Amino acid sequence: MVHKKLTIAILAAAVGACAQIPEQNVTPEDSAQQAQQNTVQDSDNANAPSPEEAALPPVDIWDRLRRGFQLDRHIDHPKVKDYIAYFSRNEGYMARVTERSRRYIFHVVEQLEDSNLPLELALLPIVESAYDPFAYSHARASGMWQFIPSTGRSFGLNQNWWYDGRRDVQESTRAAIRYFTYLSERFDGDWELVLAAYNGGEGTVSRALERNRRRGLGTSFWDLKLPRETQRYVPQLLALAEVVSRPDHYQVPLHDVANAPYYTEVDVGSQIDLAQAAELADIPIEELYLLNPGFNRWATDPNGNHRLLVPVEKGEAFASALAKLPVDQRVTWQRYRIARGDTLSTIARRYETTVAAIREANNLRNNNIRAGSTLLIPSASGPASQYAYALDQRVKRSQNAGKGVKTSYTVRPGDTLWDIARSLNVSVRQLASWNNMAPADTLRPGRQLVAYSGSTDSSRTTRKLSYKVRKGDSLYRIASKFRIDIDDILRWNKISKSHYLQPGQRLTLFVDSAASG
Repeated sequence: MVHKKLTIAILAAAVGACAQIPEQNVTPEDSAQQAQQNTVQDSDNANAPSPEEAALPPVDIWDRLRRGFQLDRHIDHPKVKDYIAYFSRNEGYMARVTERSRRYIFHVVEQLEDSNLPLELALLPIVESAYDPFAYSHARASGMWQFIPSTGRSFGLNQNWWYDGRRDVQESTRAAIRYFTYLSERFDGDWELVLAAYNGGEGTVSRALERNRRRGLGTSFWDLKLPRETQRYVPQLLALAEVVSRPDHYQVPLHDVANAPYYTEVDVGSQIDLAQAAELADIPIEELYLLNPGFNRWATDPNGNHRLLVPVEKGEAFASALAKLPVDQRVTWQRYRIARGDTLSTIARRYETTVAAIREANNLRNNNIRAGSTLLIPSASGPASQYAYALDQRVKRSQNAGKGVKTSYTVRPGDTLWDIARSLNVSVRQLASWNNMAPADTLRPGRQLVAYSGSTDSSRTTRKLSYKVRKGDSLYRIASKFRIDIDDILRWNKISKSHYLQPGQRLTLFVDSAASG
C-alpha cells in the first residue's frame, strides 16, 4: 500500500472474491511445524535453474518470474514461515488471485525487467489488491498498486471526472516503478526497507532507522519498530515469492498464465464512447473496462489520454475499424435548447458530462449561456446500464471499504446528499466517499447508498456559514468552492435558479468543515 493503513483482511473484503487472511488462526506452533515440513535447506540454490534450463525460454510467466527473483526470502524467519503456511493452506485464494492476474502480470513483468528491478515486485499487487484494478481502501487508496490520491499525483497519475490514472494498469505500473526506483535510491538498494517504505511511508521508515541508530541498534528491516501492518507486509511478499518459486513443493495451484502479452495498446486519437469502442473491438464492454479500468464514465477523457488496451488478438481489427470511423462520429451529440435558469453545470450533470467538455464542444470562452440558444452536448450512445460495470465495481469496492455497521438507503425524489448524510449522522464527504461520488453529484431516485454507523471523522463537521456574495460570483462558483450542491443553496435560501445574485447579498450555507471557505 502507498501511505495508508490497509490490512489484508480489509483488502480481501474489498475485492469480494478473495479469502481473508486470518493471521490470528495461524499459531506459531502450527506455522513452525508446517513451515518446517515445507522448507528445505538452501532453498535459493535448490531453485536456481541449471545452465541447460536457463538457456531455454520460460515455460510460463511463473517460470520467468523465478528466473528474475533477487531477494533473500528469509524463509526461516517466523513471520515468513507463518505466511508460507497460510498460502500453503489456502489453495483457493492463490488460484483466484493468480487467475485474476492473467490480464496484467506479463506486462508488469515486462516493465520491471526493462527497469532492472526484482521480479518479486510483480507479486506485490497480490498483497496490495489481489490484482484487482478496481480495489479501493478505506484510506482512499485505489488500483492494483493502491496509490492514494496525493502520492498518485506526485508520480504523474492524473485524476479527474473522466479518468483516474491510479486504476490505469499501464500508467499505475509505470508510477509504481518510478516510486520503487526513488525509494531504492533513498534506502541504498535495501529492498526490504523499500517495501516497508512503499507500505508505511518513507518518513515512517526513516524515523525508525534514526531511532535505532541513536540507540546503537540494528538498522535492517527486521530490527526496526514499525507499524504492525508494515511488519507483516514484507514477510507476506517474501512468503509469496517462496511459494511461487516452488508451488509443487508447497502444493499451491497457480493459474496457468502464458509468458505472452495479453493486451495491446491502440492510439484512438480522440474521445470515444466506450460502448462503441467495445463494439469495434468485438469484445464485451466488461472486458474493455477490465483492461481500461481508469475510465470513470461512458467515454474516454476528451483531453486524453487517447489510447485503449484491447486483447492482443483484437488489436489489428480494432485499429482498422477505428480508422474508418470519423472523429466526429466517435461520440453521440445531442442538440439542447437552453431553458431559462439553466447553467452549464446543471446541463452537464443532466447529460453525464462536464462543463469543460460542453465549453470545448461549443467554443465557449466562459460559462455564460443565454436562454433560447442551442448547445451541442456529447452524450452516451447507449443506456446507463450498458456502462454500469465500471461504476458497479468502483462502488462495490468503496462500499466494502467502510468500517462499522453497514446501513443501506434508497434515494427518494428530492433527496440531496446533505439531507441523507444529516439523517444518517455522517459527514457529506464520508457518504460520498463510501458511494464513490463527489459531494456535489446529482442523486437519482432509486439509487442504493450505504453508510457505516460508528464511523468517525473528528476533523470534519457540518457548520452553518453566512456567505457574502462577491462580484463575479455565480451559484456554480459558490457550489464548487464549498463542495455543495446548487439545489441545496437554492433550498436553504428559498431562491430560484433564475435568481440573479447581487454583490453583497448574504447566503446561508451548510458546509463541511473541510471544505474551503
